[in-house]
Amino acid sequence: MEHFIIPENYQPALSLHDTQVGIKTVKDFFQKTLSDRLNLLRVSAPLFVDPSSGLNDNLNGVERPVTFDIKESPEQDAEIVHSLAKWKRYALKKYGFAHGEGLYTDMVAIRRDEDTDNIHSIYVDQWDWEKIITREERNVDTLKDVVRTVYSALKKTEKYMAIQYDYIEEILPKDIFFITSQELEDMYPGLSPKDREYKIVKEKGAVFIMQIGKMLASGEPHDGRAPDYDDWELNGDIIVYYPVLDIALELSSMGIRVDAAALKHQLEVCGCEERAELDFQKAILNDELPFTIGGGIGQSRICMFYLRKAHIGEVHCSLWPEETVKLAEEHNIPLL
Repeated sequence: MEHFIIPENYQPALSLHDTQVGIKTVKDFFQKTLSDRLNLLRVSAPLFVDPSSGLNDNLNGVERPVTFDIKESPEQDAEIVHSLAKWKRYALKKYGFAHGEGLYTDMVAIRRDEDTDNIHSIYVDQWDWEKIITREERNVDTLKDVVRTVYSALKKTEKYMAIQYDYIEEILPKDIFFITSQELEDMYPGLSPKDREYKIVKEKGAVFIMQIGKMLASGEPHDGRAPDYDDWELNGDIIVYYPVLDIALELSSMGIRVDAAALKHQLEVCGCEERAELDFQKAILNDELPFTIGGGIGQSRICMFYLRKAHIGEVHCSLWPEETVKLAEEHNIPLL
């Protein structure tokens, strides 16, 4: 409960009914804008996967996936996905996508070990997207170009929402600021990673923090990142300043994906070389999958941001501790 932020004199600008209209307005406009600018095709995607496939996102390596058995296959379990970070790369090959083409999907996940607060829920929904690049395009310039494209879609959506709703003002800066996690640590060596994010995004408005997952000079990574999808040298997070809660709000995690060399190195760093025997990881080590760039963009996060909501529970349905529900009711925060 110490993480529940209550804005002073908060009053939601929209009724529950109009909030639903607003959610659809945001989602319809943003996903069309994003798919047009990145050349993405919407595809169907799984809610659960076979644990032995190696396709599930291991996140920080400690989160427990929701697992269930199957009546007709009692010897086989299934896992609810944490994200589709790995599945998308496999799908690009299976579905016959070409260089410069990509896919996106509506990903829904359950993260049972998530610590909930204003912006975190055990229910996760995001646009998972992925597109094919060449080996030569696996570089920082490609990463920055795609980040700018995603950010332009975010900017255009904010402008559109400001036209639709009088109470919404444009607050995103013209350009997004780039910085590596090590440069950020060097700027604020005495602060925690989250406090560093707040300091830089409060100043810049919108920041892409690069190289998430790799070890910093302090001996700790800026944040955890699974070793078998992002290349830690070529990834990052889009973070914006959110004045309603006075916080740094992460809207997207993205990056150029591992090749065989990066995967082998990162598995060794994490001490989980055994993952190299899983089907997905073997396919990368054997150069059987295309080189790609991709990411996830939080659907409820951007709805919350554009509609200027105080809690993510105002834009999606989930389960919350009783104390959270009570406190929300007391402070005019209507949880769905």
